[in-house]
Amino acid sequence: MEKKLRVGILGATGMVGQRFVTLLAEHPWFEICVLAASARSAGKRYEDAVGSKWKMTTPMPETVKDMIVRNITDIEGITADVDFVFSAVNMTKDEIRAIEEEYAKTETPVVSNNSAHRFTPDVPMVIPEINSDHFAIIEEQKKRLGTKRGFIAVKPNCSIQSYIPCLAAWREFEPTKMSVCTYQAISGAGKNFEDWPEMIGNIIPYIGGEEEKSEQEPLKILGHIEGDHIEKAVSPVISAQCIRVPVLNGHTAAASISFAKPVTKEVLIEKLLAYFENNKAQALGLPSAPTPFVRYMTEDNRPQVTMDVDFGKGMGVSIGRLREDNVFDFKFVGLSHNTLRGAAGGAVECAEMLTALGYISAK
Repeated sequence: MEKKLRVGILGATGMVGQRFVTLLAEHPWFEICVLAASARSAGKRYEDAVGSKWKMTTPMPETVKDMIVRNITDIEGITADVDFVFSAVNMTKDEIRAIEEEYAKTETPVVSNNSAHRFTPDVPMVIPEINSDHFAIIEEQKKRLGTKRGFIAVKPNCSIQSYIPCLAAWREFEPTKMSVCTYQAISGAGKNFEDWPEMIGNIIPYIGGEEEKSEQEPLKILGHIEGDHIEKAVSPVISAQCIRVPVLNGHTAAASISFAKPVTKEVLIEKLLAYFENNKAQALGLPSAPTPFVRYMTEDNRPQVTMDVDFGKGMGVSIGRLREDNVFDFKFVGLSHNTLRGAAGGAVECAEMLTALGYISAK
């Protein structure tokens, strides 16, 4: 790319916003030009606005420390200085839906980490390696918004990343039902152990809204475009439990699955690896796309967080322990990095795909 695209980060001071900053500070295609947050942070140097709440394990990039934080409500001013924005704002869902549409209507594409628009019928919710064809619905969305280049695209919930690759790869065997329990890291709540000392040595068997997302979002990803909306898949039926565990980064899923068609363990592993070999994200040379996207681990005690969460620089998914089940047909364990593949990193890869496909360009 001859000239980098100008990027704004909405919600730049929060944990996901900070992750966006670290991923974009030296990105080969994108350049951070605007950091925006609430009125509480607006007008301050980014380093001062974040203060002691920098949650990344790497230092704050020098290039952003002196940038003045803008107010996210200054939509006209911000959009004049960027080609597109990433959204990681901390607001109510109604407020998020409204402000993201306001940005899009200024002819500024919005790539969102938020959940507010995930079930808006004409908003694509994409994992680039799985359903990039859903970006085609953007043309219908533009008609609704009355825009030529402005739109909203979202990435899915972090908790589904560790098992939906299997659902995508095994569709030909017609999965009918799945039971999944996700063991979710505390960074998924925007916290570390200093913020949340009561999580040390503890688990919490409830994460608000996660079970509904874990059961429904895979069906939209596995769905198809029908006219002016994305039609969800009708199967498999998914039952989910989501548990917060004392882990900083990394969501683990323990899943059981049944199929309408007979299949063996060996064939499932073969299909899983073959399905993602030379996928579109890799073929387009997206900077954030891992090679491979999915790996299968044969060791009995893998994948595990301390050894495997950073696979593919945190953008890969590890699957293991596939075996027959006494109630379902098979069961397996998956692991993904929740703030990289599952949050900011997934959104950055979506923006790369949108750029490669021509949906995002310089104004």
